[in-house]
Amino acid sequence: MLKHRRIRTKGKVPFSKYFQQFKEGDVVAVTQELGFIFGYKHTLQGRTGKIISKKGEAYEVEVKDINCPKTYFLRPIHLKKIQLAK
Repeated sequence: MLKHRRIRTKGKVPFSKYFQQFKEGDVVAVTQELGFIFGYKHTLQGRTGKIISKKGEAYEVEVKDINCPKTYFLRPIHLKKIQLAK
């Protein structure tokens, strides 16, 4: 589990990651950006889920926890789009 950023990337946040857009139904992975407050347990790191809707600046993401689906509101800086294999 990551606890700090590498020395060469401290303080730097790419604008493309901060302002990225997602559509409903996109599959995303939760990747914690250590330069910003995450607000959830660290066990959410690395999980995959589906975008349900957009609420303000955040996205509503449905993540399955064993068999129970749970919804989280995450900012786009903590999300990474996944390409599904065809």
